[in-house]
Amino acid sequence: MSMADHPLNIFQVSGRAMAAQLVRLNTTASNLANAGVVSGSADTAYRTMKPVFRTQFDEASGLSTVNVESIVKAGGQPTKSYDPSNPLADGDGNVFAAAVDETRELVDMMETARNYQNNVEVMQAAKTLILDTLKLGR
Repeated sequence: MSMADHPLNIFQVSGRAMAAQLVRLNTTASNLANAGVVSGSADTAYRTMKPVFRTQFDEASGLSTVNVESIVKAGGQPTKSYDPSNPLADGDGNVFAAAVDETRELVDMMETARNYQNNVEVMQAAKTLILDTLKLGR
């Protein structure tokens, strides 16, 4: 039997959701770490990253979970400013700052943490129910 033949269980569903939220948190951390970082050209300036999620339906169990399909560059164009004293400045004296919306990234971080915590609570509730069911057999 291949792995695809085994139905998903609640722990796998929540585990995949938690893994997806960790990817989201990692991209948010990267975005925040690069906020305000300057480069010598618009092409090499940091671009905000966002994960793309895809719902995966499991026919064997009837459950759906989520996978990270890809990570894409999103957001606005780098901000050009004149700073000829910066060693990264281009021939015209311009530098390009990463266009990271720090407020949006912080909101994403809080939402991600809450989604992750929700899945931890789902796993905890499932574990409690399983243990209570086992106690019935005593």
